[in-house]
Amino acid sequence: MLKSKTFVKKTRSGGVMKIVREHYLRDDIWCGSEVCTECKQESTALQRDPCMESNLCSYPHYVIPDTNVVLHQIDVLEDQVIRNVIILQTVLAEVRHRSAPIYKRLKDIVHEKEKNFYTFTNEHHRETFIEREPGESANDRNDRAIRVAAKWYSEHLKKSESDTDPLKVVLLTNDQGNKQKAEESGLLVYKCEEYIKSLIGNPELVDRLALSNDDKNDITSSKVLFPEHLPLSRIQAGLKNGTFLQGTFRASRDNYLEATVFVQGEGEESTEVLIQGLQNLNRSVYQDVVAVQLLPRDQWVVPSSVVLQDEGAAKDDNEEEGEEEKELRVSAAEAARKPTGRVVGIIKRNWRPFCGMLNASIIKESTRHLFTPADRRIPRIRIETRQADALAGQRIMVAIDGWPKHSRYPNGHFVRTLGSAGDKETEQQVLLLEHDVPHQAFSQAVLSFLPTMPWEITPEVMVNREDLRSLIVCSVDPPGCTDIDDALHCRELDNGNLEVGVHIADVSHFIRPGNAMDKEAANRGTTVYLCGKRIDMVPELLSSNLCSLRSNVERLAFSCIWEINHEAEILKTRFTKSVIKSKASLTYAEAQMRIDDTTQTDDITKNLRGLNKLAKILKKHRILKGALTLSSLEVRFHIDSETHDPIDLQTKELMETNSMVEEFMLLANISVAQKIFDEFPDCAMLRKHPAPPPSNYDILLKAAKSKAVEIHTDSAKALADSLDVARVDGFPYFNTLLRILATRCMMQAVYFCSGMDSDFHHYGLASPIYTHFTSPIRRYADIIVHRLLAVAIAADKTYPDLMDKQKQSALSNNLNYRHKMSQYAQRASVAFHTQLFFKSRGILNEEGFVLFVRKNAIIVLIPKFGLEGTVFFDSKNKAAPNVVFDEEGPSLTVEQHTFHMFDRVMVTISLDASNIQHQKIRMSLIEPVIPGVSVSAPEVEPLAKKPRLDR
Repeated sequence: MLKSKTFVKKTRSGGVMKIVREHYLRDDIWCGSEVCTECKQESTALQRDPCMESNLCSYPHYVIPDTNVVLHQIDVLEDQVIRNVIILQTVLAEVRHRSAPIYKRLKDIVHEKEKNFYTFTNEHHRETFIEREPGESANDRNDRAIRVAAKWYSEHLKKSESDTDPLKVVLLTNDQGNKQKAEESGLLVYKCEEYIKSLIGNPELVDRLALSNDDKNDITSSKVLFPEHLPLSRIQAGLKNGTFLQGTFRASRDNYLEATVFVQGEGEESTEVLIQGLQNLNRSVYQDVVAVQLLPRDQWVVPSSVVLQDEGAAKDDNEEEGEEEKELRVSAAEAARKPTGRVVGIIKRNWRPFCGMLNASIIKESTRHLFTPADRRIPRIRIETRQADALAGQRIMVAIDGWPKHSRYPNGHFVRTLGSAGDKETEQQVLLLEHDVPHQAFSQAVLSFLPTMPWEITPEVMVNREDLRSLIVCSVDPPGCTDIDDALHCRELDNGNLEVGVHIADVSHFIRPGNAMDKEAANRGTTVYLCGKRIDMVPELLSSNLCSLRSNVERLAFSCIWEINHEAEILKTRFTKSVIKSKASLTYAEAQMRIDDTTQTDDITKNLRGLNKLAKILKKHRILKGALTLSSLEVRFHIDSETHDPIDLQTKELMETNSMVEEFMLLANISVAQKIFDEFPDCAMLRKHPAPPPSNYDILLKAAKSKAVEIHTDSAKALADSLDVARVDGFPYFNTLLRILATRCMMQAVYFCSGMDSDFHHYGLASPIYTHFTSPIRRYADIIVHRLLAVAIAADKTYPDLMDKQKQSALSNNLNYRHKMSQYAQRASVAFHTQLFFKSRGILNEEGFVLFVRKNAIIVLIPKFGLEGTVFFDSKNKAAPNVVFDEEGPSLTVEQHTFHMFDRVMVTISLDASNIQHQKIRMSLIEPVIPGVSVSAPEVEPLAKKPRLDR
């Protein structure tokens, strides 16, 4: 059956175009029930057994949720208790339009066979399709379509059921108007909450209910604490006329009463608006997109130097502004003030389920409790739960439902339990969830695209591929590395020059564009390396076997080969797909020993010496051009093979061979970047490192000035040159500290599409163009670069998305996000293992250096462990010492002792496990001794790991 609609549409040229929209209807679409005798069924999903016992529905039944129930109660629908559910096509389409994440979750539920969810295409069924009536809103039409489908199911199933206990259909809706109309048409209809509460033997399911709008006012005080959020229409008008600014809300990790809103401007211009105080923060949550209004200039302030965390008992909704909030407002010179504003409305919420724990100190007889998220940037959340005793000491997930203007904290609901706090598996899962790292096992759809084993190199594979198996190729990697991306060779040519090759795993041969494995790798973006665990971007058969350039096995590679003279000048460059057979897989230490041992004269060692000699010259050339050599402390754990606990912790020692590999990877990346840009100027995937704004260097300049050292920041070369000569007599570690601080001033390097940007420069490497080519096993960007390069040398075919600059730009944004979250997850893993290490080692005394000075604290770096910790000088339980903060210095005088940046201190380090969720490594000062002052640190974090030279 065919229904047609005809309408006219104006064209740009002023004419009209007749459009016919056809809608096909059928009468042979089956209902999905196993008891049905009417339909011509090909398969069934809905079972006769109800599986859900209910006080309301003590008869077998199917459930039909409306769109809002699906959108707001997806956590409930995911529970294994909920079965035999009919998802109407109308609902599926509305959910897809309104929330992509919930649509994906709903599709995943439908694909779970044991859940018995069935999608019914009511919009194409002759008896359930309805036309929209004149004057009827799209929402009202869809509500009516849901009621019509529910009515059809009720009548349809009656025809098949002859017994006295017939199957019924229950419609779930929280819309009072929809519920009333459904009752008038004789349907069984309940609110979602009353139905879920009626399920027998599943009281914990009630905890997963999201609060409805009717409930949100019940559990909070009547006093208005926050300004009303403006409606979207007012916000849009304000954004258009410049009254408001739109930006991303970034809560401070160190100060719960302060945040910034990042406002992206035209081109590269962007600003940060400072927000201080609860009312001005106005119920914003980290990463929300908000509208802000700038305050008058005389109300602008400076970022607070106070480290302030929302600890201890929950703030009461009626509590007035405290001393903490007043302390934020510090007078400062006009020049030091930052644009300051207030949040007037929310444009887009970025809420997700948050990991954390119930606040143990206030668990009472009541069902209302306060949840403390693991991420300090997220406010506490009020939830209702009947299982508080069982959840004590457990890591749980909670979702936010709303934040009324008269509540100090947002309202939410329990989602699920993760496991016992402090348990290694639980904590690892928490950090992966909190940093949005995709870590589920690869699906069968993904695995189906793996090559069949045993795999071998066939004549078809050798087409457009060079045979380099006879070359003396070897790899140099960290110990224990199984995903070996790169290998090198160096040999002398007949003309006296050298041939150097970088051979990279040809992952793009195995992962073809657009298939399930390719989509999964693109979503994951990067392999994530945690302490003792790796979350692969591609399945292990590829990452640790077929793509890994292990020794003495034939592997497919993509080779970048140069002819170089003995002054390390590039004479020729060529690229080729290849087959190699690595002669050795060495660690950095093994390669270094070969180079240093003069008795060794085998071909592999000669290769390494040639590479090392050229690498030193290449590095010298780079540094002369202005490349930065910055510093970051990276720690390595020695893990017990049985318990998997850390038994030793030390900073990594870098050798010449680290630098050797680094130099040739950088050179390959630069060579490939130039090639793909020359061939594809509009769609090359490149990587840039923006120059920092001058204000970023303020803290570096102050630190250097405090030791009478001058630093120039006019260019990368000026900075590099001044860092090279920055020395303080009797203080050998000064230069390293200065370079660590300089690292903090840098911007993040990012991927971008060449057709969407004009600034390609990589500041840190002093290179006009750069990309990532050398690690395709662990980075998806490199796979895209391989595909571009393969097309450029006619070794592979192109495909539409590869040449679409809009899609390449969107892909770059996802890769930048995944890369950033991967770094944060790795840092959190180091922090957790550091706590385990100190838990087993007890108290240690170590040397440290003051890295930053705050208004009420100093931040101390412990070089031996790569740790950074905050040492407070105030305590809620003791009288505060006499503290004077000089922002210009910067310096902090406590009683009679003044702390400056880079001052040497001695500290006692120990683990404080009193707060099981936020276990803390505490520090106490040993030197200098300050009479009457006892100080400690609430939390110690490892230094942010920076990729060396962005290779």
